[in-house]
Amino acid sequence: MSDTPAPKPSVLFVCVHNAGRSQMAAAWLTHLAGDRIEVGSAGSAPAAGVNPAAVAAMAEAGIDISSQAPKVLTVDAVRACDVVITMGCGDTCPVFPGKRYLDWKLDDPAGQGIEAVRPIRDEIKVLVEGLIESLTAETPPAGH
Repeated sequence: MSDTPAPKPSVLFVCVHNAGRSQMAAAWLTHLAGDRIEVGSAGSAPAAGVNPAAVAAMAEAGIDISSQAPKVLTVDAVRACDVVITMGCGDTCPVFPGKRYLDWKLDDPAGQGIEAVRPIRDEIKVLVEGLIESLTAETPPAGH
């Protein structure tokens, strides 16, 4: 029995602007999974800043994402993670064999008020809880 811990699963959330859905998903995963899962987010065409309605909606849930900034999606970021979750970016995300890809069909909060963003935030939380369950239930292959 080795003392080295099993490698942590890593998840990359990707949407077009990395300003709403992917930021909320990354924040939920970090909040709910703690340090059990590595979390990243990126956009195929990053916005100048995070959607203020997404910041406000997450603040209502007790999670501060006001210091986050949209990041550009890179091939290296996709290559380095185990699971890529896309949210409306279609074919702009690079695909690598052996990665697990999920596409979450979520409304785009861009230009929406907080009333429209709250249900998206809550739907993302449910999806993230299911993701945590699936990632932490999987046993790593022998030899890893």
